[in-house]
Amino acid sequence: MPDLETTPEIDLDAIDTEEAAADAAEQLREALRYHNYRYYVLDDPVVSDAEYDRLFQRLQQLETEYPALQTPDSPTHQVGGMVRDELGTAEHPTPMLSLKAVYGEAEVRNFDETCREELGREAVSYTAEPKFDGLAVELIYEDGRLVQGATRGDGETGEEITANVKTIKGVPLRLRDDERPVPDRLVVRGEAYMRKDEFNEFNRQREEAGKKVFANPRNAAAGSLRQLDSTIAARRPLRIFFYEIAADGRDFDAHAEVLAALPEWGLRVCEQHIRRCDGIDEALHHYEEVVGVRDDLPYEIDGLVIKVNDFAGHETLGVRDRDPRWAVAYKFPPRRATTTITDISVQVGRTGRITPVATLAPVEVGGVEVTRASLHNQNEIDRKDVRIGDTVLIERAGDVIPQVVKAIVDERDGSETPYHIPDTCPICDSEVVLSDDKKQAFCTGGMTCAAQLRERLKHYASRDATDIEGLGDKRAEQLIDTGLIEDISDLYAIEKEDLLGLERYAEKSAQNLLDEIAASLEEDFDRFIYALGIPLVGSATARLLAQHFASLDALIDADEAALTDLPDIGPEVAHSIGAFFEDDANRAVIDNIRDAGLTLHNPYADDEAPLEGLTFVFTGSLDDWTRSEVQRFVEQHGANATSSVSGNTDYVVAGPGAGRKRDAAEERGIPVLDEDAFHALLEERGLATE
Repeated sequence: MPDLETTPEIDLDAIDTEEAAADAAEQLREALRYHNYRYYVLDDPVVSDAEYDRLFQRLQQLETEYPALQTPDSPTHQVGGMVRDELGTAEHPTPMLSLKAVYGEAEVRNFDETCREELGREAVSYTAEPKFDGLAVELIYEDGRLVQGATRGDGETGEEITANVKTIKGVPLRLRDDERPVPDRLVVRGEAYMRKDEFNEFNRQREEAGKKVFANPRNAAAGSLRQLDSTIAARRPLRIFFYEIAADGRDFDAHAEVLAALPEWGLRVCEQHIRRCDGIDEALHHYEEVVGVRDDLPYEIDGLVIKVNDFAGHETLGVRDRDPRWAVAYKFPPRRATTTITDISVQVGRTGRITPVATLAPVEVGGVEVTRASLHNQNEIDRKDVRIGDTVLIERAGDVIPQVVKAIVDERDGSETPYHIPDTCPICDSEVVLSDDKKQAFCTGGMTCAAQLRERLKHYASRDATDIEGLGDKRAEQLIDTGLIEDISDLYAIEKEDLLGLERYAEKSAQNLLDEIAASLEEDFDRFIYALGIPLVGSATARLLAQHFASLDALIDADEAALTDLPDIGPEVAHSIGAFFEDDANRAVIDNIRDAGLTLHNPYADDEAPLEGLTFVFTGSLDDWTRSEVQRFVEQHGANATSSVSGNTDYVVAGPGAGRKRDAAEERGIPVLDEDAFHALLEERGLATE
């Protein structure tokens, strides 16, 4: 047990000085760092997720009430920060080298022969460790604190991703020093990755939301760490393994010593599958062991890295071009098999996304029996010309998700049947809307379709929709599972006695939720449109509709021609809106919400538009607004808010962290306003912001 209180009981209401707040905050930080170490490095948590969340929330509250207490290495910084305009660059202290790939035992033995000959040894000691299929990153710590994160890039210079790296829960913002002293400067390298199960769930959510899915966990990890908005990276299930110390901080004789030291500083390594091997035969034996368990591993690996263990050997062998001569990556063979598509059906996602799925004659691919494979969309089916009855080539893409690579056309006998996504939902019989490019298909029965209810309810209550703060994911699912909600309008029929009969509800919490539900009946028109979850209608389209339709009835009565006449609304979106409101079940839900007392205000329909004709671009962070809030505000008052600077831009509003957009404005002679000047402009136009 560490010499600290792992679950400090802190009465926030009793804190009345900054000194007391500082002491409490440090207790919470130390406890959270310890729990992160137990969970992410040792894989041995000692508190529940709920207790961890309680400690985290208390620290967040303290740092909000006392901003001066915030520190760069606080665990609260792992939830993401401001939107940046672009990724910077970072020069590596020493080159991040790539590894030569080899594909057979003979090549591995040739590598060993070269090492033995040039080192003058009868046998060479190696380390053998999994080759993770993610994104290589470099982290720099100074005085034990994380100061920089970067991608590999070209090996000499990478992309600066410090803000995104900080969101990975397994990355310590401050190193542990209770077991081993921390060097003044430490440069470590590792692999950011996603677990297979978390990647599958992440892709499922993206597919249901109509977003492009990632082909494999490697692409997903890379895309996540290159986000300009670190809050996006924070929401993605990234993890990390560390495997190397660069020149700075490496006071060791052998690589195995490095791998033993890293966890002592709180830097996780893949201890279970790392071996020190006396000779190449032991390394090859370990390769066969890893091949045998790769399907059971929770993460993606595509080979085994074999390294000369001692650093003196590294110096002697040196580097060839961009590859070290003291290491190779022994890659695994690809996994493919052929089978037959016995049927094709569709799944209805919880957001209405229709996904075709192939039922396969059972086949083993890489040690796993595969019976189903996603066909993604109608466009993919047509492009690959996949038919029911086809013999197809199956690949476990990224060793995770079964994919139909292609149909083997030469084996067709004429009995194969083409497939097209049905016109109606198999769950609720509502119309299915198929996009012109056939890449998206949605069930229009969103408000009542049983397959969608959970996610629809969460969406309806989300911050950018009706903002029912007390209705989080778990509570939403609880209300559905207990039968209190069968469609969204049932929210407004819930009584306190209904809630008091459920777990985790007391008198106060039940009343608070009912108050928030009641408050959601007073809503801005565009937020309510967005809350309805109409397929292909996001918050920006909802604002556009509110600008052109004065009331909900006017929108409901609009035909597709009128909708298509609006800027940025094409025939697919227009048809989706029309089909949604034509559905009797959707209309019934809306009528029930109206009967409960729905009152909509449409700020976009106000006669006065003091910002009419102006176009704003916002960059950097603002103290008084989030990006979406300020854009919504100016649009409500007649202005346009765009994401890029052009000749039509009237003002660029730049806060801390502003980058190339501010530079572009200055080059064009476009006025650049700080937040105070922006407020002054609004006041000149008669808009009070207090």
